[in-house]
Amino acid sequence: MLYPQRLGQFTKEHTDTVAALLCGLLLFLGWFALHLGWLGLAFLLLPAAYVIGGYDSAREGLTTLFKEKELDVDLLMIVAAIGAASLGLWRREYHLIIDGAILILIFAISGALEGYAMQRTERSIRSLMSLTPDTARVLLQGREEEIPISQLKVGDEIVVKPGELIPTDGIILSGYSTLNQAAITGESLPVEKTVGAEVFAGTLNGYGALQIKVHKPAQSSLIQRVIRLVEQAQTEAPPSQEFIDRFEKGYAKIIVVAGILLATLPPFIWGWDWETTIYRALTFLVVASPCALMAAIMPTLLSGIANGARQGILFKNGAQLEKIGKVRAIAFDKTGTLTTGQLQVFQVVSVSEYTQNNVLKAAASVESSSEHPIGKAIVQAARDLNWVGAIQVQAIPGQGIVGIAQEQQIIVGNAVFVQQYVTNLPEELREIAQSWEQEGKTVVWVAREVEVMGLIAIADQVRSQAAATITRLKKLGVEQIVMLTGDNQETAHSVAKAVGIDQVYAQLLPEDKLDVIRRLQQQYQTVAMVGDGINDAPALAQASVGIAMGISGSDVALETADIVLMADRLEKIAVAIHLGRRSQLIVKQNIVVALGFILLLLVGNFLGNINLPIGVIGHEGSTVLVTLSGLRLLK
Repeated sequence: MLYPQRLGQFTKEHTDTVAALLCGLLLFLGWFALHLGWLGLAFLLLPAAYVIGGYDSAREGLTTLFKEKELDVDLLMIVAAIGAASLGLWRREYHLIIDGAILILIFAISGALEGYAMQRTERSIRSLMSLTPDTARVLLQGREEEIPISQLKVGDEIVVKPGELIPTDGIILSGYSTLNQAAITGESLPVEKTVGAEVFAGTLNGYGALQIKVHKPAQSSLIQRVIRLVEQAQTEAPPSQEFIDRFEKGYAKIIVVAGILLATLPPFIWGWDWETTIYRALTFLVVASPCALMAAIMPTLLSGIANGARQGILFKNGAQLEKIGKVRAIAFDKTGTLTTGQLQVFQVVSVSEYTQNNVLKAAASVESSSEHPIGKAIVQAARDLNWVGAIQVQAIPGQGIVGIAQEQQIIVGNAVFVQQYVTNLPEELREIAQSWEQEGKTVVWVAREVEVMGLIAIADQVRSQAAATITRLKKLGVEQIVMLTGDNQETAHSVAKAVGIDQVYAQLLPEDKLDVIRRLQQQYQTVAMVGDGINDAPALAQASVGIAMGISGSDVALETADIVLMADRLEKIAVAIHLGRRSQLIVKQNIVVALGFILLLLVGNFLGNINLPIGVIGHEGSTVLVTLSGLRLLK
């Protein structure tokens, strides 16, 4: 019983695709029946192909005609197809019915592709909604009770246990923990939070239990604002789409009006007989149909998409392939985009009587008992060294950790914490620590008993190809490259300097990134945004082209973006721009060829030098020619 249900579900979700497939199948069977001389069967199959394949176009065309008083290409194609079929029946040239069905099939396939592109907004919103839990644990008269998020009120007190997502924005009443806010603010390091600090919905709690007071309605939380921003940005039609819509309506008007005039005036002006007049008017509708013009664009873009897919670049729709070639400014997120998003030991410095390995082993012995991300980075760096886990380990949140290893006390933490246990902090190490901190790195001091052993610098690693990518983009003529991040100024400028970016915007919330993108668009028009986190989603949606990292990217970033770098290889951005520029050039060439053929056929039809079969051959031939031209992008 599951198979009919699955079939019904597939049909419901892919109605346009099923209609195009059925239209193509009925067209083939109808052509085959005509070829065998089975006219009765052909006259059953071909009208069904017309109805199934052309229903949506006819409905949209008639709706536009009656409600908006406008003509569009959908209605023009239906009129041309029916005209070809009527002429085929009249003159008993039944192959013309096949030509009309082909016109309808082309539009049915185009409609199916457009339908898939329009589903992105709904999927991205669903992904955003899944970032917060459905319920919250509320304190009611000293007891914990789970209630739906929608029922939370300002003033409610909620409990969040270690490892849980924060359900809504609030203020910490009691408790201490580190929160991973990378998904919301883009901060590369977990942030320590204690009483009085604000927490955001969708962020991940660390090792401490928190009691939080709801200080704003759940629908006003930061994550809900992100959802609304994504929704708004994706529903705003870009100027290029508006131009295409106006062009289609204008083209349809001209062709329909010209067809009516051609079907009525020649007998009175040039003395043509009515049969010749109607014949040439219908030929006009066929040769003037914009199939070659439409084929000038879609095969080119699909070929570019296929080419990109082979190189790990996923274009979600053809329009973005064109837009990426026009990009004049690019904004990069920092954490997870220009950097790997994973904390690593950047450098180790030891005092003279110790080695760097001594420092790492001592730190790892106590940090192996810690769940803190910095501790995990230290343990990972010392994984190949021979060390023994410490005992009697005690962590002091926000300061450091102490323990006993090989009967000696090991102290690991910040300078203030370590200074409580040692006689003094060496001046040369103080200078090194200060230098590292100015570069945006986190400094960990390591001591044994009363002596400092050395320093460990922790940092988010810059991607190896980031600097080369920025250089390549500048050579391609990208006028402005900026970095947007929720991280602090020191870390942001350190990464920007390493990769060669001059303009930096730091300590940004999602709506701040959105504002920067809008300002860039006012100055440079076509702007790309490269990001990976939930906090990047509004900016990705607002940007002319949103580019997401495929491996490290969050679900919502992947759904919102127009282009996905499947292997997180930044250098592929330059490849995408090159593909976009090639596609623009080929599309322009194809449009010239398509319009040239249409003009030639129209002149030939008016002068009476072509009949309908020749007109159809010229029409279909030009379509095939520009289609083959578009396939050049496959190379």
